[in-house]
Amino acid sequence: MTEIYLKKGRDESVRRFHPWIFSGAVASVMGEPAEGDIVSVYASDGTFLACGHWQVGSISVRILSFDSPLLPQDFWERRLSGCLAMRRSLGLDSPDGPTNCYRLVHGEGDGLPGLIIDWYDGTCVIQAHSVGMFLSRSEIVEALKKIYGNRLVAVYDKSSGTAPFKAGLDLQDGYLYGPVRESAGYVLENGHKFTVDWETGQKTGFFLDQRENRSLVERYAAGRSVLNLFCYTGGFSVYALAGGALKVDSVDSSAKAIELTGRNIELNFPGSAHEEFCCDAIDRIKETATGKYDLIIVDPPAFAKHRGALPNALRAYQRLNAAAISAVAPGGIIFTFSCSQVVDRQAFALAVFSAAAQTGRRVKILDRLNQPADHPVNIFHPEGEYLKGLMLYVE
Repeated sequence: MTEIYLKKGRDESVRRFHPWIFSGAVASVMGEPAEGDIVSVYASDGTFLACGHWQVGSISVRILSFDSPLLPQDFWERRLSGCLAMRRSLGLDSPDGPTNCYRLVHGEGDGLPGLIIDWYDGTCVIQAHSVGMFLSRSEIVEALKKIYGNRLVAVYDKSSGTAPFKAGLDLQDGYLYGPVRESAGYVLENGHKFTVDWETGQKTGFFLDQRENRSLVERYAAGRSVLNLFCYTGGFSVYALAGGALKVDSVDSSAKAIELTGRNIELNFPGSAHEEFCCDAIDRIKETATGKYDLIIVDPPAFAKHRGALPNALRAYQRLNAAAISAVAPGGIIFTFSCSQVVDRQAFALAVFSAAAQTGRRVKILDRLNQPADHPVNIFHPEGEYLKGLMLYVE
């Protein structure tokens, strides 16, 4: 077992259970670990601190356990069983319930840095964001089989776009367990039906993190004309129609996303007052006559994936929100979001404030929005709070 010793005074964050060891804190490495190996971490005085996956880069160790230098044989089963127990306590794993899709593992939030697992009514979709998690996939699959039993039909690995591409890994997406499921039919979210394409869709196939915010849109959609920008598979559009929206327009630049949106609308509300537009969302909102919509959803992809892109991202959020605030009808509502982890709540709110000031319209914050409970934030790792949003009222 490789031993990692930290510089004097650089162990405070680990003692506070932060799940990362940064390279600048490492004093010495006793051994020659390969990327992805399990290593044990010690303070400068030799006190054991944690063990985790070794990796190359600014983060040297992603911590898996603060209890022992070695992972117990049943580590994966115990940890994943705990994740499932928490979801069940939230009412998310009832086979006959209104929702049969949820996030089982949310990286650091569940004590498994570098790992995402989403459950889609019998299929687990895995994304490894580190070499260590990629190399642990077989153990993870075995643990999933034990905790779900015969409810688990298949496990699909979709790590090609998330695992480090410079690590020399064989990054090919595919099934790790069970039969190829060319079509899962649909999954249920709060009783609504959604087709999920985990093989070629974005992320794991569906944005599970907006479940509660979609419900909020449903609550306020009655009697309103709705514009859903960056609609992807039309989640917000389905909920708006469920809430009694008079008309819903869905916009996305991806033809595949628009196709899935149309399919999901037909699954739930065939023949409804809904139109799809395959075009640039920003161009669409700028061309929209003021007052045409009295509820607008602004849910763009991450504008900043690293800190170097932060200034440009904030300007993009400002331009986009200014266009939405200018376009919405008097007395209208805007749901606006950022899923960029490097954009914190204060920076996002400031960008939206600047957008409102630019338009000259009076704007009120009705609610501050975030990710749902199956996307938990480790209290010792506040960086895990990536999704933030505002519900605005425009006079």
